Amino acid sequence: MNKQELENRLIDFAATIIIVASKFEKNYAGNHLASQIIRSGTSPALNYVEAQSAESSKDFIHKMGICLKELRESFVCLKIIEKASLMKEEALLVSAKTEVNELISIFVTSIKTAKNNLK
Repeated sequence: MNKQELENRLIDFAATIIIVASKFEKNYAGNHLASQIIRSGTSPALNYVEAQSAESSKDFIHKMGICLKELRESFVCLKIIEKASLMKEEALLVSAKTEVNELISIFVTSIKTAKNNLK
């Protein structure tokens, strides 16, 4: 997968998260988790673009690490949403969880490769 394809997947994931958040029940928990997942789910796309302009290899690894952290946060948030039954469209939730899991794997591998290239 090239940089542009990964960027597009992250943008698509961010859009999916916005759609997911719009489907929540309108209550305190729904509003809170909607805000939280919108922040963590859109952040990786924005930070990935920043990583592409990193000033050094260490800066690149750091920014990719931020993406990974936000993706992991999004995954846990999706699990909470599922457990709390805040959303009725299960297929969309399963799809988002599958995609974030794949993105996490991609970032773990990319960071490992970048760290190995530093040595």
